[in-house]
Amino acid sequence: MAPVILSVSRATDIPAFHGDWLRHRLEAGYAQWINPYNGQPLYVSFARARVMVFWSKNPAPMLGWLDQLDARGINYYFQFTLNDYEQEGYEPGLPALAQRIETFQKLSERLGRARVIWRYDPVLVTPQCSMEQTLAKVARLGQHLAPFTEQLIFSFIDLAAYPRARRRVQRAGIAAQELNTAQMQAFAAGIQHLNSAWKLRVGSCAETIDLSAYGVEHSRCIDDALLVQCFAHDAALMRHLGYAQNLFGEWSALPRKMQDKDAGQRKTCGCVESKDIGRYNTCLHRCVYCYATGEGASTEAAFARCRAHPDAEALGG
Repeated sequence: MAPVILSVSRATDIPAFHGDWLRHRLEAGYAQWINPYNGQPLYVSFARARVMVFWSKNPAPMLGWLDQLDARGINYYFQFTLNDYEQEGYEPGLPALAQRIETFQKLSERLGRARVIWRYDPVLVTPQCSMEQTLAKVARLGQHLAPFTEQLIFSFIDLAAYPRARRRVQRAGIAAQELNTAQMQAFAAGIQHLNSAWKLRVGSCAETIDLSAYGVEHSRCIDDALLVQCFAHDAALMRHLGYAQNLFGEWSALPRKMQDKDAGQRKTCGCVESKDIGRYNTCLHRCVYCYATGEGASTEAAFARCRAHPDAEALGG
């Protein structure tokens, strides 16, 4: 397959850990993706790729080679998850919070506010971290991040949908529960109050609940509107998104069928279609709520294979 939009990656943190592999694949012009459910390989050509959407909690290792992406004419933006669970130890493999804030700011200064999106994901309420404490953490982060982004996207922890995450949380001895409607509304109300100063576009990720009364939209993390905003200079991308150019060089949307939604994602996900090239069980952030990695020796072994074979067609060989 030869997708126009690449997701890099919902399954692992490629910017943090696997930049060498990605550079090799860019040079080769393709990657192999291994289906996590049946083990079947799929070759993904980059011949038509116009956009990479990066998902990361620590993209600092990429700062030194963004120029290489630019030289290849690749459009890209970042979904940067920046939580504050430092005191609770819920994300033990991450750099210090202050360092991640600095990375966010540097990335924004390099790319512009629109291309670095702040994710607070997941919103997690426990006996060690109450709703009030969580909102206070978001408020403190916002003081540092709001001037460097245009969007905040959040998601509530979903233990029912991800049994692996539920088991990890239980084994860690964390008394976490999914938020009820009242708690979700309380969080959204708190964000609305904070955002009166920030003036950000605020959205929820793959949530059923309607929080529009609090100024919260249903977000598209891989967002065609953002692609148009940031990359209207790319004619091939614009045509892929269903836009046509008039005689004056202006782009306008064409009538089209409802084919935007990525059928490979959850029903509540609003993302437009993309192809992910990552692989589960290849991240060492060790977040206690993670749905994408196992525990212990299996993850360490998979990660070691990635590092040993950065030129492999598929991440992890």
